Amino acid sequence: MNRTPAPTGTAAAVTDTSGGSRWEELVTSALLGTARRTPSGVAAGREAPAALLDAAAVETVRRRAGMRPGRAAARLEPAAEDPRPALPSAAARRLAMLLADRSGAAGGGRRGAAPDLMELLPQWLATANRRGCAAPPEALPALLDAARGRTDLRPAVLAFAGPRALWLARLNPDWRFALRSTPGGGAALPGLEEPMGGPPLEQSREWGKVRTLWEEGLFAERVALLSAIRARDAGAARDLLATTWATERAEDRLMFLDSLRTGLCAADEPFLEQALADRSRNVRATAAELLSALPGSALAGRMAERAGSCVAVDHTHGTPTIVVEAPHECDPGMERDGVVPQPPAGRGQRSWWLGQLVEAAPLGTWSRRLGGRTPQEIVALPVADDWQGELHAAWCRAAVRQRDPSWSRALLGSPAAPEAGGPGAVSLAERAKLLGTLRAAERADWVAGFIAVHGLSEAFQLLGVCAVPWAGPLGRAVVDALNIARDAGSYPWSFSGVMGLAERCLDPSEAAHLESLTAIPDEPENAAPGAGGYWAESFQRLVTTLRLRAAMQRELTEM
Repeated sequence: MNRTPAPTGTAAAVTDTSGGSRWEELVTSALLGTARRTPSGVAAGREAPAALLDAAAVETVRRRAGMRPGRAAARLEPAAEDPRPALPSAAARRLAMLLADRSGAAGGGRRGAAPDLMELLPQWLATANRRGCAAPPEALPALLDAARGRTDLRPAVLAFAGPRALWLARLNPDWRFALRSTPGGGAALPGLEEPMGGPPLEQSREWGKVRTLWEEGLFAERVALLSAIRARDAGAARDLLATTWATERAEDRLMFLDSLRTGLCAADEPFLEQALADRSRNVRATAAELLSALPGSALAGRMAERAGSCVAVDHTHGTPTIVVEAPHECDPGMERDGVVPQPPAGRGQRSWWLGQLVEAAPLGTWSRRLGGRTPQEIVALPVADDWQGELHAAWCRAAVRQRDPSWSRALLGSPAAPEAGGPGAVSLAERAKLLGTLRAAERADWVAGFIAVHGLSEAFQLLGVCAVPWAGPLGRAVVDALNIARDAGSYPWSFSGVMGLAERCLDPSEAAHLESLTAIPDEPENAAPGAGGYWAESFQRLVTTLRLRAAMQRELTEM
C-alpha cells in the first residue's frame, strides 16, 4: 500500500478502501462486537473475534512503523555533588525502615505495642542534620514524598536531602514545594555562600545578582530570599526591602515586614517608624508590635507614658492598691502607634485601649512607676475595681513579646496555683507562652511541679513547650502521673496525647525504669473492664519506642 510519510512523532493514518481509518474501524468493531459489526477483510462467523485480534496486531505494527523518531531532548545536567559524609550503613537501613512505615497513626491513640516509625522520623532527621550526614541517593524520593505529605517535616528533610533534592524537584511537579521552600527557587544565592565574618553582603561582588533576584523573582522566592539574607546580615535585608517598599502590595509589605522579627534591633527603628504611617492598617499594627519589642524605641517611650498615666498605687488605704483609670478616647497619636480603636464584640472600649497600651509599654516602666517594686511585688498587689484580670493579662502579653523572664516568673507564680492560671495568667495557654521565655531547665522544673500537683489532665499544652528530651525530673513526673492514672483504673485513651508526647520526648535512658509497668496489673473493683491490659500495651509500646530511639542515636553516632 502506498503511504505518505507521517509527520515527526505522529502515527500514520492508514485508510481502507472506503476512506475511513482502519484503526478506528477495528476499535469500533471491538467495542460493538463482531456479531454486530464485522470489519472489512474479516469473515463473519465464530472465527471473527480471533481474526479481529490478528488484524489489530497487524495494524499496530503498521502504525508504529509509520512513526518518525522525535528529536532527542537535551541531556540533563547531573545533580550537584553532596560533599557531606555518607550515613553509616546501619543508619541508612534505619532510615529506609522509617520511611517505609506510612501508617500515619497518632502515637498514643494506636493499638498494639509497635512504635509509630513515622513519628520518630523528625527526631532521626534532627540528629542526622546535627551530624552533618548526606542522604542516601536511593532514599531521596521517599524523603520528598514524606515531606510533601507533612509540612512540618519539610525544613529538616530539605536540609538533610541537600542539593540533589532540588535537582529532583525540578523534574517532578509533585516535589515543587522544595523549590518554593528554598531561597531563589533552589538557585544559588550569590554572596550568601561566603563565610560568616566576611565583608558585608552589600559590598560583595555578587550583590547585583541578589538585587536582580529580589526585583524579578516570584513572591515566594522573594520572601525566602529576604529571610535568608536577614538571618545572615540584618542590615542588608532591611536595606534591600527599603529599595522596593513603596511599590509593594499591602499584603506583600506585611509578609516582608514580618521577616524583620529575626534579628530585630535598634537599627530597625527608623524603618519601622516610617512603616507606622503605612496606608495598610495591618502593616501599621505589625510595625507597632515590632517597635514595642524594642524597649528603647521612641514608640515604647510614648506607650510607657500613656500606660503610666493610667496606672498608679493608692496609699490612702491600709494596703497599697493599684488603681486604674483607663483612657477615655483613642486619639490619632494612639492609632498611629498601633492602638486599634474598635474593640472586638463583647469588649468595652476603655478596657480594650488600656490593654493595648500596657502590652506595648516596656516592662521596666512599672518598677519606676510603682515605687521601685519588683515584678513579684507588683503582681502581688491588689487591683481596685475589677481591673486585675485586664491588667495582668496585658502584662502577660508584654512579658511574652519582650521575652522578659523575671516578669514571666512573677506572672506564672507557683506551679501549685489553681489550674485556671497563676497570679497573672488567665489560662493554661498563657502559662505555656510565659514558660517559653524561661530557660529550658527552669521550664521543665516548673512543669514537673505542676504535674505533681495537678496531674496530666491539664498539662498537655505545658509539655509542648519543654525541651526534648525531657529533663529527668519532668520525665519522672510524667511517668508517675501515668502510673497513678493506671492505678485509678481508667482507660489509657484519655491520656493518649501525653503518651504520644512521652514516646517522642522522654529520655531513652528511662526505658529501664518503665519495665515494671509493662505487666498487666491487678484491676481494682471499680476499674474499667480490660483497662489494665490496655495500659500494659501502652507502656510496652513506650518502652519499645524509647529503645528504638536509643538505637537510632547509636547508629547515627557510629561513623
